[in-house]
Amino acid sequence: MAKFDPNESFELERYNPEWPQHFEEECHLIEEALGDHVLELNHIGSTSIPGMRAKPIIDIQLVVEAFAPIEEYERLLSGLGYHLHAHKDFDQRDHLFFWKGEPRTHHLHVSEYATWEHYRYLLFRDYLCKHPEMAQQYQAIKQELADAFKAKRPAYTKGKTAFIESVVAYALEELGDE
Repeated sequence: MAKFDPNESFELERYNPEWPQHFEEECHLIEEALGDHVLELNHIGSTSIPGMRAKPIIDIQLVVEAFAPIEEYERLLSGLGYHLHAHKDFDQRDHLFFWKGEPRTHHLHVSEYATWEHYRYLLFRDYLCKHPEMAQQYQAIKQELADAFKAKRPAYTKGKTAFIESVVAYALEELGDE
């Protein structure tokens, strides 16, 4: 059985203009496997932001109307090579997380429609796409953290949290002004 290694080493790579195409190709496979479970598929994470250095892992948000039993997603996605990440600190009531590849190539985040988990990823992505200066700040933070925590993904991820939350707050504020 494949094992999710939270301390798998990583490097940030230059933006690859093929990442959106990789996203589209994977979406086609997911739609075929999950059928009517799929409400939306969104390209999220750093590979969705043009010009952003990123780990070469395509983050995909699968939006569903309502969660099916976890076992159903596991059964349908296992044929594509996805594995459920279950961890004591991971709340599976509002978000499911699957991963694929060794080394990892894809992350699949399953969220219910019209929930905070659904919207926050899109708010973050869209704000950084609209505000390149904030995207540059995020890239600098990511690089600093990647240099410090090359084989400690949890520390790398935790180090980004405050910036991500501030960007989402700015995005909400901007929406309120429109």
